[in-house]
Amino acid sequence: MTNFHRLARLLPLTAAMAALPAFATNGYFPHGYGLKAKGMGGVSTALAQDSMGGATNPASMVWAGSRFDIGADVFSPRRDAERSGAGFPTLNGQVDSERNWHLVPEIGYNHLVNTDLSLGVTVYGNGGMNTSYPQGDFNCGGGAANMLCGSGKLGVDLMQLIVAPTVSWKLAPRHSVGASLLLGYQRFKAEGLQAFDNAPGFPPMTQSPGNVTNRGYDSSTGVGIRFGYFGRLTDWVSVGAAYSPKMNMSSFDKYSGLFAGGGDFDIPENYGLGVAFTPMPGWTVAADWQRIAYSGVASVGNPSSNMAPLGAPDGPGFGWRDIDVYKLGAAWQVDSRWTLRGGINHGQSPIRSGDVTFNILAPGVMTTHYTAGFTYAMDKDSELTGAFMYAPSRSVTGSSMFNNLMGAGAAGNETIRMRQFSVGIAWATRF
Repeated sequence: MTNFHRLARLLPLTAAMAALPAFATNGYFPHGYGLKAKGMGGVSTALAQDSMGGATNPASMVWAGSRFDIGADVFSPRRDAERSGAGFPTLNGQVDSERNWHLVPEIGYNHLVNTDLSLGVTVYGNGGMNTSYPQGDFNCGGGAANMLCGSGKLGVDLMQLIVAPTVSWKLAPRHSVGASLLLGYQRFKAEGLQAFDNAPGFPPMTQSPGNVTNRGYDSSTGVGIRFGYFGRLTDWVSVGAAYSPKMNMSSFDKYSGLFAGGGDFDIPENYGLGVAFTPMPGWTVAADWQRIAYSGVASVGNPSSNMAPLGAPDGPGFGWRDIDVYKLGAAWQVDSRWTLRGGINHGQSPIRSGDVTFNILAPGVMTTHYTAGFTYAMDKDSELTGAFMYAPSRSVTGSSMFNNLMGAGAAGNETIRMRQFSVGIAWATRF
C-alpha cells in the first residue's frame, strides 16, 4: 500500500470524528494528546513516542519514525451545580449534568521521507465544554424554570477538532524544528438560556435577540499554526518547546447574541517547554510546563460582570483567566514487551468565584489529574497502549449574578463541581 493510500484512509475517519464531542480537563484543553502522553500526566514536549506531534511538538515527528497510531478515550466527567441561601427559596436547588460518557478518538500518521525529514498528519480533539442539566424544580417568579431561569434543559455543547498536517526537519544531528498547519472545525449549541435573550421580566441582556439560545448546532472553521523545537542535548537528556498563536475561527452566527464579538469563539494562544531524561537504563522521566492564554479570547476571557450587552465586543464572557499547567511523568521499560507509565498533571482552575453563574454552563474547574498507563509490544512492528486518568472532585463557589438583578441576597450563592476519569486504548504499527 502506498503512503498516499494510507493517508487517504484517514479521511473518512476524520469525517467521523467531526461528529463526535471532545471534552477536556485543563480548562477546556485535554490533559494530554496521545495515549502514551496521557498515561504520563500529559508530558510530550520533549518526547518522541508516537505520531501525535501535530498536537504537541511538531519537531518531534522526525524522531518518531514511520508509523500509524489510532486510539480512543472513554471520558466521564461528572458535573453538578447548586444554589443555596437564596432569599427566594424557590431559586435554591441542585442539578446533576447528564451525558456522562463520551468517546474521544485520535489518529496520527507519520512518514520518514529520509533520516532528516518527516511528513505526517495528526487528527485530534482540541477540547470542548459540555453540560446538559434537567430543568429541575426552580421557580424564578414566573413558573417552573431551569437553574438559569430559562425553560427546559439547560446546557451547552462545544467540540473542537483539529487536522494538523506536519513537517519535521533535523537541522543538525541532534536538533530538529517542525511546523503544523492547524485546520480547525468547531461545533456549538446552547439551550435553556431564554432569560438572557431579552425575556419578559428581565432587563435587556443581548444586542442580538433571537441569537442566544435554542438555535441548534452551528459550526465554525479556521486556520492556525504550531511551531516546535526538539533537541537531544546528550544521549540521556532531551528538551523541547512549542508555540501556537491564537487561532482565528469564523463566528457562530446562530449565537451572535451570546458570545462576545458577535459569536466569535477563537482558539487561544498556547505554548510550552519540556525536558526528558534517562536517569538509568529502562527509565524515562519527563516534565512539561504549558501556558494557555484563555483571556485573549473575548468570549472566554471577558468577565461575566462586564456592563455591556451579550454579543458586543466587550460583552460578558466566562471570565476565564490564563492558566499554567505542570506535568510530570515517568516510564519504565520492564522488558522487551512491557512498558509501564505514571504521572500527575496539575494546573490552575481558570474560573474564579465572581464568574460562577456563567460557568454553570462550563464548569472547567479541574486542577489535578493522576494518570497511569502501559504499552505492550505485540511484535516488532505493532503495539497496544492503554491509559487511565482520575481527577478528584473540585468546586468553586461564588455569589449568584442574579443578586444583581433581583436584589442583594435574593439568589444566594452558587457552587459548580466536577470530578472525572477516563480510560483509553490505542494501536500503533511501524513501517
